[in-house]
Amino acid sequence: MAVDAKSVPLEDQEEQERQVQRHDAPAHNPSAPPDEFFDISTTVDPSYVISLIRKLLPANASNNHNSHGDVFYAHVQELETDHTDKTAPTLSGDRLLHVSNDGSESMEIADDFHKSAPEERQNNGSYDGAEQCGHSVPVGEEAWEEYGCILWDLAASKTHAELMVQNLILEVLLANLVVSQSLRAMEITLGIIGNLACHEVPMKHIVSTIGLIGTVVDQLFSEDAQCLCEACRLLTVGLQSSECISWAKELQSEHILSRILWIAENSLNPQLIEKSVEVLLATIESSEEVVLILLPPLMKLGLASLLINLLDFEMSQLLSERVPERYPVLDVILRSIEALSVIDGHSQEICSNKDLFRLVCDLVKLPDKVEVANSCITAGVLIANILSDEPHLASEISQDLPFLQGLLDIFPFSSEDLEARSALWNIIARLLVRVQENEMSRSALQQYVSVLVSKSDAIEDDLLDFQLDELNSKARTTSLRRIISLLNQWTASKDDDKENEMMGNRYEDDINIDRLLDCCCKHSEKSKRRGQMEKF
Repeated sequence: MAVDAKSVPLEDQEEQERQVQRHDAPAHNPSAPPDEFFDISTTVDPSYVISLIRKLLPANASNNHNSHGDVFYAHVQELETDHTDKTAPTLSGDRLLHVSNDGSESMEIADDFHKSAPEERQNNGSYDGAEQCGHSVPVGEEAWEEYGCILWDLAASKTHAELMVQNLILEVLLANLVVSQSLRAMEITLGIIGNLACHEVPMKHIVSTIGLIGTVVDQLFSEDAQCLCEACRLLTVGLQSSECISWAKELQSEHILSRILWIAENSLNPQLIEKSVEVLLATIESSEEVVLILLPPLMKLGLASLLINLLDFEMSQLLSERVPERYPVLDVILRSIEALSVIDGHSQEICSNKDLFRLVCDLVKLPDKVEVANSCITAGVLIANILSDEPHLASEISQDLPFLQGLLDIFPFSSEDLEARSALWNIIARLLVRVQENEMSRSALQQYVSVLVSKSDAIEDDLLDFQLDELNSKARTTSLRRIISLLNQWTASKDDDKENEMMGNRYEDDINIDRLLDCCCKHSEKSKRRGQMEKF
């Protein structure tokens, strides 16, 4: 029964007006319920997060169908209709909630606004009858992007990510992927899913959301670089996760794999090249089952030659002009080739490629390595892998002194990487065992000694780290013995220089030679004693 406003006391009318003002808050900043409604620890009000999810619902969701149409339409119906089924998540105009199988509500936002002041909201233009009937109010494109970017950031948090998947964000995002929309909105949608996928529980929800992975894979055929970057990032996370097999199965068709290779080969955008190659690297480094599913068809489609061609291009760019944004591209290409070089059945195609060997040797010889230090370390490991399969190649570089100097330059950058340091000593050992100092001219011997002495600090610093000693690095022991032999041969040849001896001159180089020789002898003896003790 309606009450005449005139019959209400003035004090009560003022109180009602204050209540209306409190409820008439902006739609993007809803009033939050008491904290005790939420069993979740977060610095961001869960009600705010959930309200943002509602804002992302596409306006024409239920009118669009595609290859995932039936599944998608079911999600939209679930989102836009009040449900009496207590076993499924529901979204209505009044609240967004997730109901578990036992019927208890794990999340609810109560909004009394519809009950107390529908007329006032309708008068100020912020009310729509569709929302009162259980439908979300569509927002403008700019507002959608703003809300989406906030959720994109929040999804990086495990707590927020789990809250989101409990409250139908994946269904909302799937709806946005299916419905035609702006490229920026597509990028944001993929970005949110990419951040959600970084967490274990949300990843399981992603895999179990029917049609979602397939729809994400479909985005590889977008022509927008940023959308492709986010799609590739998401695929990389998926292939690195415990749910990698589900992702691999969605990618295994030749049509999809060819598209990934095409993007990597034809893109002019450095970031997109990086992200597309990261998908390939994630495949190579994934579980054995994923490798069995995806690597054979990728190799058949020319993966090895593609990676080498990409490396060739990046090296030409590096040698002509230093562009910092291309450094990560070079690094991920090298990491992919190095990972491929140790996979049985596929390593030969990498290790037998002479163009590749030339490229990585050129990188090692690069004078200024600071900006591309990680790439140089990876190149060192790759060269060690190649020489392990193709030992005869060591003869081709045993006389290459700039290469030897380049290897020694890498030591300071690899101090925390035992594998890389071991690989570097392995290469040095293979080179030095092919040096015949007794048959070498004095000038040639001097050049070798000069390189070793100029890098004596790097050698000594590495020898002071006992971690490789504990691994009993045979390659390092062999290298030290060969360095000692070269230095002794040079010292002996200088004893014949009677004029220098008579003048009593002692050059600085002589002092450095003696210091390096003494250091190498001490560590060589330690390794020898350790080997003898192990025999007993």
